[in-house]
Amino acid sequence: MKKFMNSAGTLAQDSLEGFVAAHDDIVMFGAGRKYVRRRILSPGKVAIISGGGAGHEPMHTGFVGYGMLDAACTGHVFTSPTPDHIQAAIRETDGGAGTLLIVKNYDGDVMNFEMAAEMAMAEGTHRVETVIVNDDIAVERSARGTGRRGVAGTLVVEKIVGAAAQAGATLDDLRVLGDAAVAATRTMGVALKGTTVPQTTRETFLLGPDEMEVGIGIHGEPGRSREKVADASAIVALICTHILDDFGSLDGQPVLLFVNGLGGTPQSELYLVFGLARAFLQARGVIIARSLVGTYVTSLDMAGISITVTHLDQRLIGLWDAPVLTAALRW
Repeated sequence: MKKFMNSAGTLAQDSLEGFVAAHDDIVMFGAGRKYVRRRILSPGKVAIISGGGAGHEPMHTGFVGYGMLDAACTGHVFTSPTPDHIQAAIRETDGGAGTLLIVKNYDGDVMNFEMAAEMAMAEGTHRVETVIVNDDIAVERSARGTGRRGVAGTLVVEKIVGAAAQAGATLDDLRVLGDAAVAATRTMGVALKGTTVPQTTRETFLLGPDEMEVGIGIHGEPGRSREKVADASAIVALICTHILDDFGSLDGQPVLLFVNGLGGTPQSELYLVFGLARAFLQARGVIIARSLVGTYVTSLDMAGISITVTHLDQRLIGLWDAPVLTAALRW
């Protein structure tokens, strides 16, 4: 498998260099070029920081900017950023009101962000809270193990919390809001082809010509089942049924419907999926109050889609609608 890169080891940093150069009106490198931050910080506002391994672009760096993240820390491909990088971002972006970390529920991310929070608070000048995103319903809830993964719903949480922070919400209020946004969000994905990791240039899992992987993760993890490829209507019905079952009931309730591409899916197919998902949910009494379609939370070049549904109330609608100016999301 051929890729545009100089070397697998420098791919993540080389990509960041180009990203910052392309969007230097919005973002800049932080101290030591260890992370990407907003070019213009807002003193007195709670800082919102997220991050994770490279390979999910435009998440997270593409969501740094007004009304969303203050900084994003990026590790190597599918590898968590180190605690010292996260700690440096906390130091630089904390404007006196504290810092909220939004972390996807993966062992490496949770461990490194928790360690960074402890290191920053040990300095005596920072207050740090954390929201863990676990929207992936393909993983069963369990008292053991990590539990559900954080996937495309992370974007929704970052947008809602970022808008509230921009409006002046306190750190405690933002943590409660973030947890509520996570609890209101469900995601599930399907892949037609695995992801090709730069270090090996091999796919993380191989599918036959008539197979699809149901319930995949964003690091190329296999899903909960391997099934025969169906038409788009059947795939959408499968995902949306699982989502509705997990919610219990959304009859008469307003939601955000977010159809996300995992890196190798054409926009035309994403809109096709959105139309089918919208019709499926509306036929079951769900009100599609807001929508988002595009390639935002990827797994390198995986050919796949995910569907995210967030149960909205009037406050969440207002925060979703609030102005945002980032490289990847703006209105």
